[in-house]
Amino acid sequence: MEKVWLDRYPSDVPAEINPDMYSSLVDMFEKSVQKYADQTAFINMGQVMTFRKLEERSRAFAAYLQNSLKLKKGDRVAVMMPNLLQYPIAIFGILRAGCIVVNVNPLYTPRELEHQLNDSGAKAIVIVSNFAHTLEKVVKNTGVQHVVLTSLGDQLPRAKGTLVNFVVKYIKKMVPKYHLPDATSMRLALRKGRRMQYVKPFINPEDTAFLQYTGGTTGLAKGAELTHRNMVANVMQAKGMYGPVLAEGREMIVTALPLYHVFALTVNCLLILELGGQNLLITNPRDIPGFVKELQKYPFTALTGVNTLFNALLNNEDFHELDFSNLRLTVGGGMAVQRAVAERWFKLTGKHLMEGYGLTECSPLVAAYPYDTVEYNGSIGLPVPSTEVRIVDDEGKPLGKDGIGELQVRGPQVMQGYWQRPEATSEVLTEDGWLSTGDIVKFDEHGFLHIVDRKKDMILVSGFNVYPNEIEDVVAMHNKVLEVAAIGEPHEVSGEVVKVCVVKKDQSLTKDELLAHCRKHLTGYKVPKLVEFREDLPKTNVGKILRRALREENKADEETANA
Repeated sequence: MEKVWLDRYPSDVPAEINPDMYSSLVDMFEKSVQKYADQTAFINMGQVMTFRKLEERSRAFAAYLQNSLKLKKGDRVAVMMPNLLQYPIAIFGILRAGCIVVNVNPLYTPRELEHQLNDSGAKAIVIVSNFAHTLEKVVKNTGVQHVVLTSLGDQLPRAKGTLVNFVVKYIKKMVPKYHLPDATSMRLALRKGRRMQYVKPFINPEDTAFLQYTGGTTGLAKGAELTHRNMVANVMQAKGMYGPVLAEGREMIVTALPLYHVFALTVNCLLILELGGQNLLITNPRDIPGFVKELQKYPFTALTGVNTLFNALLNNEDFHELDFSNLRLTVGGGMAVQRAVAERWFKLTGKHLMEGYGLTECSPLVAAYPYDTVEYNGSIGLPVPSTEVRIVDDEGKPLGKDGIGELQVRGPQVMQGYWQRPEATSEVLTEDGWLSTGDIVKFDEHGFLHIVDRKKDMILVSGFNVYPNEIEDVVAMHNKVLEVAAIGEPHEVSGEVVKVCVVKKDQSLTKDELLAHCRKHLTGYKVPKLVEFREDLPKTNVGKILRRALREENKADEETANA
């Protein structure tokens, strides 16, 4: 993309960043923990961990991996846990040992876990006890040689931690029985590691830092190889876009998205660590009342999440009573931010809910709203510094700035490829570095990128393309709608018709009322022909609505009806 819209960027947002600002994530980590040693780095369940403590504990864990487990540079270590103080200790320990972090969703089924452990070739796994029963079912079918086990309260003061672990296991029954006789406790690993020598390995910027698995909702999950340079570059790109409103050493970001999700990993964990800020880790963000109680205790300055999380907060009465005077930055990602949610957020907090766009293969940030945004415009913002974007047709031919087609991205944040999958890599990554995103986009007259939709989610009505995001945005504007997803329903005449699956906010909402609302805002062929009211919508663990699951339900219902 020619830099024809640089006037749309604030003057203090750089056109380019230095992806070699740090030689590796370990270099960045070491400089931050030295500079901000006695400041708070992470808070969880009321417990504070300073940068100094994080350095000491991650060094001990790295030494344990090197000495007790005999892991070598490049070995893969899986991490399977929610947001706990143990998470940053584990990942920075793994990186400091020269190993590769394999982030694992704790809610994986045994089949999904077995695939990821085998595909990555993980030699060790750090796992919280709540999910150990899943590992027990498959560990013998994998190459995992070492299991490091932790419990939710293990990084809390002993009395409090013991109480938390007792309540979680015996009162709330959140730890199903498991049998992993050869597992080592993380507490013991850290005690041993403190007495061992840590040897810092030489880390090349092009060495892989993370295997981030993606594509699990569209097929077999693949590991995107994100190098130290990829991740450093994306941290610097995020800093370029958001840094002007973030004060070094003074920020407190609310981390409700799980850190194993690449958006939270880069923007919350790594960017805020580089800035010397504090991370308030929320272990269970689905407990909205508990989440809001935690927010009442702290003067948070930044918050990231997905549209469904912001919507849930806005529908909590206690959230409306919070003090938002310190809030400077709110970023939504992972799915489209709906206009209705963005406008309600601004009305309540006085701060714009700024959409960021990215994908796992790009570490993840590709585009973001400028920090000086004055109103919601339905876009995903502008490309982040040092990022080229272009729009191509189905044959991969560039269309120019007035076209509508697939977005391609090129920049220092683009992955090396999919782990041990050269064919899958060649399908999305050209020899000259352009990554095909699978997203249909357009530019507006000011150079802002607009997601029209995912290729696979497009609905074809009598030859017209209908994009679910647009339908969902309109339906969500109705004040009696809580959540919505739009999909295509097969139709013998038009090919497909639009179906919306709706969760009501107000039980008085009727189909006729909703369709009358849609007719006001949508042209005829876009108006939903089918409305299904539901108690909930299927979602990923980070709250992204799964249209695929709804389509599969429809298909199964059709097959049953035709049987």
